[in-house]
This record gives sequence, C-alpha cells and structure tokens, in this order.
Amino acid sequence: MDEHDLADLDAGATAVQVDSRSGARPQGFVLTVAEGPDRGASFELVPHHPSPYLIGQSPSCDVRLADRHASRRHASIEIAPNRIVVTDLDSTNGTFIDGVAIGTAYLRGDETIRIGATTLRLARRSMEVAPPSSHGALPGRGFGRVVGTSRELGRLYPLFQRLAASDVPVVIEGETGTGKEILAESIHEASARSGGPFVVFDCTAIPATLMEAELFGHEKGSFTGATATRKGLFEQAHGGTLLIDEIGDLELALQPKLLRAIERKEVRRVGGTEPIRVDVRLLAATRRDLDKAVQEGRFRDDLYHRLAVGRVELPPLSKRKGDVATLAHHFWKDLGGAPGGPPADMLARWERAQWPGNVRQLRNAVARWIALGELGEGLPGEELEAGRVADAPPPSSSGQQVDIIEQVIAQRLPLPLARLRVVQDFEARYIASVLAEHGGNVAKAAQASGIARRYLQILRSGKRRGG
Repeated sequence: MDEHDLADLDAGATAVQVDSRSGARPQGFVLTVAEGPDRGASFELVPHHPSPYLIGQSPSCDVRLADRHASRRHASIEIAPNRIVVTDLDSTNGTFIDGVAIGTAYLRGDETIRIGATTLRLARRSMEVAPPSSHGALPGRGFGRVVGTSRELGRLYPLFQRLAASDVPVVIEGETGTGKEILAESIHEASARSGGPFVVFDCTAIPATLMEAELFGHEKGSFTGATATRKGLFEQAHGGTLLIDEIGDLELALQPKLLRAIERKEVRRVGGTEPIRVDVRLLAATRRDLDKAVQEGRFRDDLYHRLAVGRVELPPLSKRKGDVATLAHHFWKDLGGAPGGPPADMLARWERAQWPGNVRQLRNAVARWIALGELGEGLPGEELEAGRVADAPPPSSSGQQVDIIEQVIAQRLPLPLARLRVVQDFEARYIASVLAEHGGNVAKAAQASGIARRYLQILRSGKRRGG
C-alpha cells in the first residue's frame, strides 16, 4: 500500500510511540521496554481506545516487539475505567506479571510484564484523564446501519468514520453474527465510493475449484461449463468496494493471486491473456484469528499485511452493555412490531441472555416474537437450522388467506420445528412484501429491512442458516 494510504489512518488504531525527548505529557499509562531487543521503546496507552492494545511480533499489533520469543499476538491490554486488564492470548511462552504466570490479570500501574525475553514496565503518566470528545465514547445510536449506544461499540464509531473517509484495505474481525457485513456495507455507503457497487464474495459459499473464476472472471471455453465469457467480482466491483467475507477460509493456492491483484490493481480472467485494470477498495471480514492462521501456514503473511492496513474488531453482543434493549427496539420498529415496543418481561429475558449468535440471533428472536407472540419467545440455544424442517410444506403461494399457525398446529410437529416453520413463512412474506414495495430493488429493500443485501438474498432463497 502506498505511503499516503497508510497516512490516512495515522494513529487510528495503534498505540502511539512516545519520544521521551519531546517533553509531551501523555495521559493514561506508558508501557516501556526495560529489557529485550526493543529496550528503551515506549508506548502510550490511553483510555477510550477503540479496542484492546495487542502486544506481539505481528505487524497488526499496537505494541510490536522484535523479540523472537514472543508470539505473533502474545497478549492484550485494555484500559478500563478503574483498572488495566492484561490477557494472555494463548501464547507459546506465557505472560508473566511480576514473575507470576497469568491468564487474565488486573493491574493498577507500576507492574512489570514479562513476554518472551522482553520485560515491559507499566507506569501511570497522569491521574487526570481527559473525557472523550463529543465524537468519542457515545457519539449517537450508530454508524450507518450499525446500531448501538454501548460504550463498547460507541468508542469504535470514530474509527469507523476514519475508515470510511480513507480508501485503505480493512480487516473486520468478530464472532459470527456480530454484524461484520453490515459494517462493511456501512463503510462503503459512507465513503467516496458510495455511488459505486458493493460486491460480496463469500469464501464459504463457493467451491474451491470455482473460486478463481468467481473472483477474476473467465473466458468462454476456458473450462468445462464456461459457455460464455463472464466478468469476475473484481470487475463487477470496479469503482466501488469488494468485501471478501470469511477470508480466513480462502484457499491457500488462491491467496498469491489475490495479493497480485491488490498490488497491481489488475486481474486476468481464467483462460485470458490480457490484464484488466480494476479500481476497487478491498474490505475483508473473518471470524477466524488470521494471525494464528499465518503462524500455522494457512494464510499468507504478505497478504495479511496488505489487507490489515486498517483493522477493527467488533465486540460480541454479550459485551455490549445496554445494546440488547437498543437493538430489540430498533428491530421491533423495523420489522413492524406493534406500537409500544417489545413486552417488558420478554425484553428483560432478552437482556439476561448471552446471545452466542450475537446481533443476528437477537434479530431473529424479535422477528419470531412479532410473528408468534408468546409462542415465539425462544431464547438462545432453542433455534434449529432451517434444514431440520425440510419435510414441512413450503409457505403458501396461493391467493387464499391461510392461517399459517393453524396449518402448522394441524401438522402435529414438535414445538421447536413448528415455531421455525411459522418464522420461515413470516420471513418469506416479509421479504416478498418489502421487495414489492421497492420495485424489486434488492439494495433498497435490504436497507429498508435493516439487513445486508446478501442476507436478504439468503432469506429470499429460503436457504437461511440457523441463528
């Protein structure tokens, strides 16, 4: 990536290296290397940082060490309101606080952290920490279609805005269902490329043998079944944004070709001889730990460095305090729930739940309640995959008014299957209605529904994954 691209993010998601001669008075804490290859280096750790500081050898780490005994992502440090949280990230050689091996430890300053052959000294620099600016911890209810007022998510909004204003590649990390694709689309819509296409390539949905042709296109006759020339997703995304979803599952053999396309800004179709210039911003999403994949040889180091110019980690819903209620009300309104919002007792149960499927699972729960009322009050762990009800008859497509609940009850299905059968019917009718309202325009229908375009297509095809 060009130097001016790197400058677009300046200190957006990294620790600030401190020049001890500058006389500046940083706030928060300072981490100084007392022993090891990086001896003398110092890093400022400030409150309200968008994500925990990462320590290790990886270029993606905020505190990067040259110590070969340190793991790529060795440990993390989070500056909480009244303490510092240090967590070992399953490192090879362990993390030690004042000589004691730890998994997670809570510090207050003036401790030593041992990582490999490196000793880091943590010290307070100022007890007076400036409060976040008006665009800091709680800047509003969301960014684009990313919704939430929690401090855990709110402190990321300024970073989202900076990423949208730049044109650098970005890796979006997070558990399944945290909204990685929604964030990617929101970054696109807030960027200078918003007038261009937003194209998604899902590495888990394409057979390995077809991945190259899907990304780069193919010429007629280049392989069996190639009956016509076809543009690949890079060409389709020209002038806009290409999201490579679940990039941690990208075939290893295809990775150098993707790297070459990014570096040269050109692609060559399968069976073609001429390079084709493309102007595409690349975003990548993953539920996997790419640093670990690099370490294990499953992901190319040079490709990761190209992609992770910007990096953001979306927190799971269980760590977003207060966002369950905010999101429940948001989904309730978007899905056409009755005035007044979700019932108080149901909302209280949702707020106590852990939501392993994150935001996507909460949205499904709200949709079930709107469709079924008390019959749809299932909590996390009660959902079944759509494939489990394959024997159930499809939603009625006739012009007659059918009471779907009575129809399902008559089938004498077990309650979980009956519940999901009704939800499927509701989803099919909802998607058909919203598409009709917007003249079949998938992008506008998805935006009105509060979901990503690809997920709308999944619901439309009836091949929804559970939770």
